[in-house]
Amino acid sequence: MLKLLGSLCVAFGGALAWYVQRAERRRERDTLADLQRAFRRMGEEVRVARTPLPVLLRILAGDCGGPAAAFFDAVSQAAAGGEDLPRVWREQAEALPLREMDKSAVSALAGDLQGDEERVCKAISHVMNTLENSAGEAERKRPEEEKRAAALWFSAAALLVILLI
Repeated sequence: MLKLLGSLCVAFGGALAWYVQRAERRRERDTLADLQRAFRRMGEEVRVARTPLPVLLRILAGDCGGPAAAFFDAVSQAAAGGEDLPRVWREQAEALPLREMDKSAVSALAGDLQGDEERVCKAISHVMNTLENSAGEAERKRPEEEKRAAALWFSAAALLVILLI
């Protein structure tokens, strides 16, 4: 009876680990999608409406969800509080649940936000392209990675159950 209970706990642990890993990947995909929409809107606002940056950041924070909203909200508060915007932007970009390449692309935008319209739009376009490429690559690899992760976690749990019994 004790071995059966232990086996169930190990199997449940493997399933839970798989679920957590899957949720992290989903969170990364959702954050990428939110940031893509936000930067697209940011580019349009800079080009067409010429919205001031602190106001634009507040608008973007309201339009996004999860980590992207927290990112824009923190940067907006820093801009309104007179803090060093590039420094806060870089710190908040490092906290995003993205791959290092995507974090560095978002972080690099900090230096280009202050300047003429053409420079800002070009920098935003570059970040959007980087995020779109990353999202496309992640979506292409997604089925293979999900199969591999499921096989890994459930095989490891099955091995431990066998060893336990």
